[in-house]
Amino acid sequence: CGILSWMYFGNQTSVTEFIILGFRNLPELQILLFVLFLVIYIVTMVGNLLVVLLVVIDEHLHTPMYFFLGNLSCLETAYSSNILPRMLASLLTEDRAISLSGCIAQLYFFGFLATTECYLLAVMSYDRYLAICKPLHYATLMSGSSCLLLVALSWISGFLVSAILIGLISQLTFCGPNHIDHFFCDFTPLTKLSCSNTQMVVQVALTLSSVDTLPPFLITLTSYVYIITSILRIPSTTGRQKAFSTCSSHLAVVACFYGSLTIVYVLPNPTKVRDPKKIFSVFYTILTPMFNPLIYTLRNREVHKALKNNVLKCLPPQAA
Repeated sequence: CGILSWMYFGNQTSVTEFIILGFRNLPELQILLFVLFLVIYIVTMVGNLLVVLLVVIDEHLHTPMYFFLGNLSCLETAYSSNILPRMLASLLTEDRAISLSGCIAQLYFFGFLATTECYLLAVMSYDRYLAICKPLHYATLMSGSSCLLLVALSWISGFLVSAILIGLISQLTFCGPNHIDHFFCDFTPLTKLSCSNTQMVVQVALTLSSVDTLPPFLITLTSYVYIITSILRIPSTTGRQKAFSTCSSHLAVVACFYGSLTIVYVLPNPTKVRDPKKIFSVFYTILTPMFNPLIYTLRNREVHKALKNNVLKCLPPQAA
């Protein structure tokens, strides 16, 4: 499990290394989990990078919706790479040690990317709202400069919120147990190990999490209330199905992301299930980044057409 490293400051001993327990309580499944998470990581990276590549090279996908989707796919590749490679290494080598600086860095990027995803999902919901409810004004309201501004604000918001929280966490002292009961460095398991007074840090974290999740969630919720209301007013069944198909994929992603976040961070921990929040954390940290490109492209004719056209361009004339 790694050797515990210590530094001495006066009479106080400070932990500089942590042991991430992960799924150590399932020793007989370590190889199976390694193979499973490796496949998930490969599918996640290939799927999201393929979406980014198509959005960049295919001019038919140079629209606001696909611009936002490309940013989301970029985010998901970073999101998965922040957690999965370290987890895969620990499953394979049984080396679960991580330095304090490495742990804080992982927590920073997790918070940064999770917050940015909340805002990007809200932006994508607003985009669908304008496309369905305000089609005549869509081109004006979703101009190129507007799209760039919305995306920039999403990334900057995630950066600032996470930077503030990490600045406070970096002031904490860790001088007791060093076992993190999770598969990555998350806020609650880490702060529980601090021997400093964490009351202010917890209060700031609660305030920041409310600020960076509640407004985008309300924007997303309100957008879909208007969208569903507008869809139900469409007289023809075909028209309703076509309108709903443009936002059903995004709605599924939003439901999975916010549903798992709510279970992990809002609902009380049920006592009858072992490590329930650790299990549900797998959904929004590992499974959602894999499902996003699959959900968005599975029934998307434009992406299918772009993929087919670009594959044919790469083939020799005889093969095409």
